[in-house]
Amino acid sequence: MNDYYHLKPKYRSGIRSRLGRIFYTCKRFLFWYLGGDRYTKTREFNSLEYLIYTHSTPLYRKLRNVEMWLQHNKVDNLKVAIRRIDGVVIKPGETFSYWKLIGKPTYSKGYKDGMVLHYGQFKSGVGGGLCQLSNMIYWMSLHTPLTVVERHRHSFDVFPDSNRTQPLGSGATCVYNYRDLRVLNNTNETYQLRLSIEGDSLIGKIVSDRERYFNYEVYEKEHSITHHHWGGYIRHNEVRRKVVSNRNEIVDDLFVCKNDALMMYEPFLDWSENDIDCGK
Repeated sequence: MNDYYHLKPKYRSGIRSRLGRIFYTCKRFLFWYLGGDRYTKTREFNSLEYLIYTHSTPLYRKLRNVEMWLQHNKVDNLKVAIRRIDGVVIKPGETFSYWKLIGKPTYSKGYKDGMVLHYGQFKSGVGGGLCQLSNMIYWMSLHTPLTVVERHRHSFDVFPDSNRTQPLGSGATCVYNYRDLRVLNNTNETYQLRLSIEGDSLIGKIVSDRERYFNYEVYEKEHSITHHHWGGYIRHNEVRRKVVSNRNEIVDDLFVCKNDALMMYEPFLDWSENDIDCGK
């Protein structure tokens, strides 16, 4: 029986962590330049005609034990990243790569220390908070004919469900550059990503040169919480999406992903609105 012991946090030495990052970073560069994929690089500042999907998320949350300056810096980091990818056009046969377009977050590029999740806890780190942007792009992509070819899930369930609007496991964690988000345009249409910050919200749109011909409903099933002898609670679910025609007929019901996440809070307590998921 799988007791999910592999989800228990493993604390590695600083040297081992640094060597691991160097190895996987170099491996990613080789994949980008020798892998044969055609990556998008064109940006247009005139939007394509047809809106396919739009989504917004709040920029500021009251989170327990998280100082607000981290969230203010997160917003500044998002502004820098958006300048690199807003307007990007994904032509047929091209792949959108989150990190290939944004590049490495550094202080010299204008990034600040923001909120970073590390072993299910918060710490500060340069470029922190960019997962809110990768979460949004992943969620929007699930509502289009685009194909997500690489996405990494969060191994920890950090926040209770109060005010959660999306299923558990419907985000995409990002770590430069080896935990990337890649989206392939395997259609005959062209798509474009539009991103902006308006007031206290992050706004995203995917537009196209062709009208929308399907709608998508993303939902979860098989949700459960299990307690394990080593002391942890593991939360499970399956994320799926229904493909619905313009006549409101269900064309398909597709598996998206399966999630197993270590819970970082007591699952059966009543939590206040101050403990809510970021980026959802």
